[in-house]
Amino acid sequence: MPSGWRFIAQRALPETILDWEVPFALSSNPKRDLSGPGSMAGTIEPEYARMLGADEKPIIQEWDTKLYLEIDGVIRWGGIVTKTAYEGPKASITCEGFSSYAQGIPFEDYMISGALITPKDPYAGKDKNHDGWVDGKKGKQRVPPPPKPYGGPRIDVFDAFRKIWNHIQSRPYGNIGLKIDTHKLGELLGAKDGSDPWELAWWDNPDCGQTLDTLTRTTPFDWIETHAWAGSGNTIEHRIRLGDPRLGRKRHDLRFADGENIIAIAKPEGMGDDYANEVVVLGKGEGRKMKRAQLHRYDGRLRRVATVTDKTLSEAKALRTRGERELAGRTKALQIPAIQVIDHPNARFGSWQLGDDVRVQVNVPWVGDVDVWHRIISDEISADGTVILTLKRSDSFHY
Repeated sequence: MPSGWRFIAQRALPETILDWEVPFALSSNPKRDLSGPGSMAGTIEPEYARMLGADEKPIIQEWDTKLYLEIDGVIRWGGIVTKTAYEGPKASITCEGFSSYAQGIPFEDYMISGALITPKDPYAGKDKNHDGWVDGKKGKQRVPPPPKPYGGPRIDVFDAFRKIWNHIQSRPYGNIGLKIDTHKLGELLGAKDGSDPWELAWWDNPDCGQTLDTLTRTTPFDWIETHAWAGSGNTIEHRIRLGDPRLGRKRHDLRFADGENIIAIAKPEGMGDDYANEVVVLGKGEGRKMKRAQLHRYDGRLRRVATVTDKTLSEAKALRTRGERELAGRTKALQIPAIQVIDHPNARFGSWQLGDDVRVQVNVPWVGDVDVWHRIISDEISADGTVILTLKRSDSFHY
């Protein structure tokens, strides 16, 4: 294990430290994802998994152990042990970020945004002979038209995101300690006029994790999971940071270049069969009543059309947002999907955050010099002292 590194084991409930120096050998680098939980995998040998903590339970146990990577006193990765396998004296351990816990958890409550409200008609039943006049007031008072339906209160996307997480963590043995940012996005769910409410109902057996993913994909916005020491004790704070709507910024102070801090690049890629300059989005409904949006970004190349189906979408704005995001991802030119970097004055380790836009300068065979802004969507810390950054072209995002 590199100097300054240590793996720390903590009981999931309650959060008590079990071991400050877990002999964990990486088989898959600790990976952080933008708007995702990230992962880490490794092995322990020999037979450490049989050791018991002070609570007389195995230190490493599925859905019962939190595992962290600390480097020089800073927690760089945290997650939950989700899978174990044993072969002789060797244990194989798979960990996923805390936010993966939402997957498979049912939503057992009710939430609605933009419900259609039909006010009570105060004149209902007061024209029994149907002559258009209020009973007993013929020639004096006509029956007015009934009040028009209207849209009810609407929920901010981030409030819905938080409520789902609050629901998850309020259930017995479900509080994994995640704190969610408290600000609002400014985007409201459901149609303003009540024509298409957003609803999350327990009787539909919705999956909390899938619902959170859908909110992130269709609004859209960024979030990241972070872990850090809190105060001077042994308390670790877990947080989901919410974008507004995006996280990160354009980093003119950082640079990644061949022959300087980049030591390897993944094979550059174009769009190939995924290229499209027109997108059709099919939403809620069937047949002629299906919600639909069609967008294009013609760029001089032959027309290519991609069709996307998402039955969670019904509002025109949501359909267009989904289409614009799809177009942005399908019309991009050459991109560098990943780079391996060393610690360097161009960009010191820990100087970037997920979501940042960084300048990447490399030489690509058959293309020549490429100097393009890319966005960091994940990073992997390697025991050999390097970091792998997974990238997407900055112009492939739409917010």
